[in-house]
Amino acid sequence: MTVRGVGLVGHRGECVKEDQRPGIGVSAAAWQVLPVETSARTQIKDITREVARLVRQSGVENGVCHLYVPHTTAGILINESDDPDVARDIGDALDRLVPREAGYKHYEGNADSHVKASLVGSSASVPIEGGKLGLGRWQGIFFCEFDGPRRREVKVRIAGE
Repeated sequence: MTVRGVGLVGHRGECVKEDQRPGIGVSAAAWQVLPVETSARTQIKDITREVARLVRQSGVENGVCHLYVPHTTAGILINESDDPDVARDIGDALDRLVPREAGYKHYEGNADSHVKASLVGSSASVPIEGGKLGLGRWQGIFFCEFDGPRRREVKVRIAGE
């Protein structure tokens, strides 16, 4: 884990120094980078434990955890994490919907990866309740690799009180 910076955020999203904090509307916000190693071209990898650890370390009791994937051939999603076959089914379904060879106009060898990442999306937000991720009973957070194996990152912003 690499901490890129820690600061305070005012109620309009602006950065404020500690001595400039107004009495209301200010929350702690920690910006962090979560490294993710993938081992296959297509891999749906559960990162829930790593994100939960960052939330615990932040000390935020109530707030939100924003996750952003800054890659054009990877994404992030929330889905069932109890059964590992669900993640495999999602990867397999995306491979059927968006085949590797389909006559793409922009062919760099990974055109399908760009399309899959667009379908999945590059960000997710999870509430923080009582110092823990407010996921549903069976939910988990998954990093979706579509052009691996690679070393990737997820940008994580934990904000709240």
